[in-house]
Amino acid sequence: MKLYRFLSEDDTSAFCHKVTDALNKGWELYGSPTQTFDPVKGIMRCGQSVVKEVEGTYTPDTKLGEH
Repeated sequence: MKLYRFLSEDDTSAFCHKVTDALNKGWELYGSPTQTFDPVKGIMRCGQSVVKEVEGTYTPDTKLGEH
């Protein structure tokens, strides 16, 4: 099955570390990164989609972060 996750974080090194961790766990980048302004916090936020092929059958109970 193909799994999909959307990673998001404030525009700091924490975002880069989150994406790097996913890549090192076998996830692959999917599409272009995004960036938007959070007016409540007054900061920029980043996002990146990632996908991964794994064995098994998808159910809504699938724990995406555990793969």
